[in-house]
Amino acid sequence: MDVSGAAEHPEPLDRAGLAARVARDVPAYAYVNLGIGQPTTVADHLDPAQGVVLHTENGMLGMGRAAHDDEVDPDLINAGKVPVVEPPGASYFHHADSFAMMRGGHLDVCVLGAFQVSAAGDLANWHTGAPDAIPAVGGAMDLAIGAKQVFVMMSLFAKDGSPKIVPSLTYPATGLACVDRVFTDLGVFAVDHERGRVVLLEAYGTTAADLAERLTGA
Repeated sequence: MDVSGAAEHPEPLDRAGLAARVARDVPAYAYVNLGIGQPTTVADHLDPAQGVVLHTENGMLGMGRAAHDDEVDPDLINAGKVPVVEPPGASYFHHADSFAMMRGGHLDVCVLGAFQVSAAGDLANWHTGAPDAIPAVGGAMDLAIGAKQVFVMMSLFAKDGSPKIVPSLTYPATGLACVDRVFTDLGVFAVDHERGRVVLLEAYGTTAADLAERLTGA
């Protein structure tokens, strides 16, 4: 892992801060899918001036932010069943058409959660391999391979303290060499596919050296 040149910030990112940090790196006018769970919160932090068009795999293009109070329509939800608003120009289509968009390379960016990301950019986010775990791949495999860029949004360390950025996956893979950038509470990383390594861009609430030590054990 390369930590040279990484910017350091005094506080770790909370959930809202992490969503805002991801939103900042979404290109203007991009077509973007936000995965189930924490990635859906990125919608609340996109600046309308960015011109980003949100896609949801249950069949909506031009999806808006999360709905609140009187805005809630139980028939208007994202893939995670969270009520959303309907901006002007939003459109609806069959679930199969939505997956054709995902598989056909029509999405510029997808934002996914993860259990693990390897140094080579391999992604594991559908199953831990535990005997009692319930696998839930959904459209993650289609998004991981179909989107032009894959952003991962997750905590950097699991509850047991083990890192989620690993030399190689120990959980079942969702996609290989597909992740481009990893956004976490303690750091933002780019995947260097040519060298098979991750590069620390920003550290939050820790130093780059300490982060490297925790991730590599060196």
